[in-house]
Amino acid sequence: MSGTDGAAATRARRSRVRLSGGLVGVAAVALGALGLWQPGYRHEQAPASAVPVAWARPAVSAAGLPGRSGVQITQLAVTGGGGLLDLRYRVLDPDKAHVLHDPATPPAVIDERSGLVLNRLLMDHAHGGAFRPAATYYLIFENTGNWVHRGSRVAVLLGDAEVDHVVVG
Repeated sequence: MSGTDGAAATRARRSRVRLSGGLVGVAAVALGALGLWQPGYRHEQAPASAVPVAWARPAVSAAGLPGRSGVQITQLAVTGGGGLLDLRYRVLDPDKAHVLHDPATPPAVIDERSGLVLNRLLMDHAHGGAFRPAATYYLIFENTGNWVHRGSRVAVLLGDAEVDHVVVG
């Protein structure tokens, strides 16, 4: 093989390697995008004008939440392989806890780092009846894309109150 043929073969081999690397990169990006898609989750985003509430609520400490909304946060954890956020709360004052049913102040979790608002409940489930004292209830938020993770600091909006700096377990 002459020097010219060897150089041409080397260029052709490099070209194939670059093409293969490019195809692998495109495949990795496509698979990564598919990884964000999870069957059973809704990904459409409601336009901002469709949100009928003001998300701003009076800030209270975790200890002040029972006085404002009649409930105490007992757990906030990532579940469902990262795709869900499980919020557990205990009712201390059922008369005050009725504010959790007010459609003008729906529950939400806001990631403090990104500002992402999680307000979609799994299968639109929320407690609708009278609250019982000392009972623990739950809200499961969709965490599509696993944006909120263990160790994240979030604001929890329950009733007419916001508790900042809650660490997700």
